Amino acid sequence: MKINIKVPESLSEITLEQYQKFDKLIHENEASEFVNQKTIEIFCGIDLKDVARIRLADVNELLEHLNKILQQRTPLINTFKLGSKEYGFIPKIEDITSGEYIDLENYLSDVSNLHKAMAILYRPIISKSHNIYLIEEYESSDKYSDVMKQMPLDVALGSMVFFWTLFNDCVSGLMDFIHNEVEHSEAAKKVLDENGVGINQFMEQHKATFSNLMPLQNFQLQN
Repeated sequence: MKINIKVPESLSEITLEQYQKFDKLIHENEASEFVNQKTIEIFCGIDLKDVARIRLADVNELLEHLNKILQQRTPLINTFKLGSKEYGFIPKIEDITSGEYIDLENYLSDVSNLHKAMAILYRPIISKSHNIYLIEEYESSDKYSDVMKQMPLDVALGSMVFFWTLFNDCVSGLMDFIHNEVEHSEAAKKVLDENGVGINQFMEQHKATFSNLMPLQNFQLQN
């Protein structure tokens, strides 16, 4: 019986949701043949029962191919299309609001919540001229979080690497900026108070979050 397998050729052909399923798989299971087969099921769109029917040599070749893809590095990608809409990264990151930032801080450190973080960083473009564009005003991450599960993985990881680089390059200035924004924003203070978090505690949590914003591909599948 012929088995049709759709093998991704790059990170752009993998969705964020697939990556989240894979991340959950490797963190909940020890390296095993089961993990290898589930990995192929997740990324190649094939039922697990059919994976078991693939020649072992072909399974190993697929795993090696997926390893190479998942080790790829990608720069920040400012815009991408999903369905009929084009989404854009926040045009001026220095203009991020305290509300956006507090929500972003809550979601960035957990892969299972990355779709919610991406719904803050990327929103529909409402006007565009060449490389200059405006995006929708932020309402809540819930508005586009489900949509972002289908975003290309290279876009998601590129934005994560961007924040890691930003943190390394200007951590002191960023901390001062955020502290000032939170300290002088009644809305931010209200959110922190409602969650039982003070400004200093918030800053410590922030440092811990960004310290963990390493590129997420630091893993190796076992053949």
